Formats: sequence, structure tokens, C-alpha cells
Amino acid sequence: MRRNPKLLAGVVSILEEQGHAVILKPTNGPGDATHIAARCVSEGADLILAAGGDGTINEVANGMIGSRVPLGILPAGTANVLATETRLGSDPAGAARSFGALQPVRIAVGLLRAMDGEPLRHFLLMAGAGLDAHIVAHLNARVKKVFGKGAYWLAGWQSAFRRLEELDVECGGRRARCSFALASRVRNYGGDLEIARGASLLHEHFEMVLFEGANPLRFVKYFTGVLLGNAARMRGVHVLKARCLTLRPANQKTVHIQIDGEDAGTLPVRVETAPDALTLLLPADFLERERQRWTT
Repeated sequence: MRRNPKLLAGVVSILEEQGHAVILKPTNGPGDATHIAARCVSEGADLILAAGGDGTINEVANGMIGSRVPLGILPAGTANVLATETRLGSDPAGAARSFGALQPVRIAVGLLRAMDGEPLRHFLLMAGAGLDAHIVAHLNARVKKVFGKGAYWLAGWQSAFRRLEELDVECGGRRARCSFALASRVRNYGGDLEIARGASLLHEHFEMVLFEGANPLRFVKYFTGVLLGNAARMRGVHVLKARCLTLRPANQKTVHIQIDGEDAGTLPVRVETAPDALTLLLPADFLERERQRWTT
């Protein structure tokens, strides 16, 4: 949004018309948003708005974990999974106009830990290990800037010609080997697909989706199943609920992990939910849809 000063000024004007005293806090590099958000919380801010994509929102949220200050979203990034999931749309000005009708909801978030128990980073949406994390880790920033979400699909097709690294997933006394493990809090994946169709921000667990096989050609079948909505019934795909899991590389290979679409290093790691961690402003129609999903 900083590249479009007119749009930013329009958003600020909308917020001021609603009675908000707006203070802009620009970031200068990776990690800045976390420190800025934490400082705003400590200085008594009563609302923090994150303007950007899911990576920026992740950084802001990491500076707010445990506080009661509400977080609002102004979608303005490459992939706006959270905005798509919650039906905020992709227009930051439209999102700003809706703030008066949004409801503060206390939610759980994900937490990535080192194997010694040290907390590494929280996440709102998902952790992915294996295939998708390899793509994120090796994505060319210049290509991403030019092609946006298309850069991920381009990198994905390039992975079709190499044998995939595998990992072992342990949760609830069960172990499974796969080449792509997704621990998701949302149905939406990348703004285009619904992989974890039973996930919800209002629940305190992940929906785990595991895809078996080191042969990348199997993913042509898997993602066809995702598009048709029947991947969970396919051989080689496993879906389960979990609040805590351990991810380890198989065969001593390097296996990457991503959270909220950003590179988060390599395995082994532990992934768990952190309940009652964040207050998020959410649209009433999203909340009603989620409640209907789990009561019918």
C-alpha cells in the first residue's frame, strides 16, 4: 500500500471519518512489524491495523500475542489468505469501511517450537512442511514481485522434475510419512484452493492434511482431488485433527517448513496450538457461516 500513496490516504480518511485517530507506522524491513506492534501495545494502543499480505499480518500478530488489543486487517499483499478466508475481500478501502461492523473474537493461533521447547514463532493460518515449504524457501523474490501468486505455481511446476523430500509426522501416538504436511487453521490455501476443508479459525485444533509419496507426479492427482473437493477420500491422503505434532525429516534429508506463506527454516520442529492468544476483528457473516458449519 505504501507504493500507492493515494490509496493509503483514502484509507486513512475513511478511518478518521469513523472517529479513529490514525498513526501510521511504516516498516523498513523484515521483522520490523513485530517490534512496532509490540511497542504500540505497550504504549496503550486500543486498535492495531495491519496493512499488507499474510506475511505482514503474521509479523504484526507476533508482536501482539497475549495482549487484548484487537487486530484488524487491511488486505494489500501478494496473497491475502486471511482476508479471503474471512470474507473481508481484497480492497483495503472496503475493509476500512467495514471496521465499524466487525466483531472482536478471541482466537487460538499456531506456535512453532524448536525440539528443545524454545518458542520460535506464532502463526495465524498454517504451517506447511515438505513440498510447499521447499517452494517458498527457494522462491525468487524478483519473480514473486513480477508474477505475484503466479510465481508460486511456476515454482511448483519446476518441482515436478525432482524427487521430493519426505518427513515423518507424529501426533497422538500415530506416525505417518509424507512429502507434504499441512497443519491448517483455515480452509483456504493460497487464495485459490481449499485443502483443509474442515479447518476453522474458531477451533483450537489444526486440520492436518498429509500427502504421501516422493514421486511429484502423484501431486497431479492430489491437486485434481483438491480442486474437485474429494482429496480426503483419495488413497495416499490422510486428514486428521491435532493440537500438537512433531515433524522430523526422513532419511536425514533437509526438509523445509513455512508458516503463513513465509520461510520458517527446516525440520525438526514441534507445532502446537496456543489457545486464547489473539483478538481478531472478524465480519459477522463469516462468524455466522462458521457457526452454521459446526451446528448443522
